[in-house]
Amino acid sequence: MTLPGGMPPTTRDLVGYGRHPPDPRWPGGARLALSFVVNVEEGAELSLASGDARNESVHEIREEVTGQPDPCMETHYAYGARAGIWRILDAFDAHGVKATFSACGRAVAANPHLARAPAEAGHEVSAHGWRWESHANMPEAQERAVIAGTVDAISRAAGTRPVGWHTRSAPSMNTRRLLLEEGGFLYDSDVYDDDLPRLFAPRPGAPGHVILPYSFDTNDMRFSPGGGFVQPEDFSRYCTGAIDWLMREGKTAPKMLSIGLHLRIIGRPGRMPGLAALLDHVAKTPGIWVAPRREIAAHWLKIAQERP
Repeated sequence: MTLPGGMPPTTRDLVGYGRHPPDPRWPGGARLALSFVVNVEEGAELSLASGDARNESVHEIREEVTGQPDPCMETHYAYGARAGIWRILDAFDAHGVKATFSACGRAVAANPHLARAPAEAGHEVSAHGWRWESHANMPEAQERAVIAGTVDAISRAAGTRPVGWHTRSAPSMNTRRLLLEEGGFLYDSDVYDDDLPRLFAPRPGAPGHVILPYSFDTNDMRFSPGGGFVQPEDFSRYCTGAIDWLMREGKTAPKMLSIGLHLRIIGRPGRMPGLAALLDHVAKTPGIWVAPRREIAAHWLKIAQERP
């Protein structure tokens, strides 16, 4: 096929499962698999005081201090580790919800309670990179060391190694291959393109690896300036709307939904009512399987391997 300007046709898969997605056969006949993901990034943001080349510039404000450490930005992030984590853990405990705490290695290495407390409460602790940074264009040797160091830090703090991975922003072209070479990973969440997981098989006979989609819209990051969420009910209404829609679809085609949280964002007292209202809605809605991502990935792998 000849295209304008000699451009080749795209090799991206823009079809996916199409009109007839597979039946995930969620446990108990659930219509929806729901995954709460708490991003643990506090202490892993860019900081001159931590030896980085520059300071972080993104949070409730958008401003970068240059030439010296930025104690203002550092304390914005510290709030999540000092106060937010306990509120979120208490809210999950009150509703009997088990979540995935997606943790940066440097944050956990400096403050082990960020992984230890969720693990002791029965939550999954997965890997979110070493620093809170994109892996795009990261040299392969550096990325290999980043993955290994993150696994080690989380394993020490949580008492068990992480089986899931999620890169901030873009992974590199090598990330998934390096995860497989590192070994021990069941899934990664570096896609945003579907409402169901899929199996990644680089070659026949290779260990099963599940790709679990993540989401930026059902996510408290939209409380950031210009993100659209202001009041706590903005968050809860949007997320419950997504749940209710997928529950209707789930009568014939069950799906999966991820809800993203951050210690320093939803953990603020003015926003916690939004999480509480969402958890109340989930508790009152039959047919939802709420599970850590490792359980969803393990189920999908099992079902996929049983298909002819």
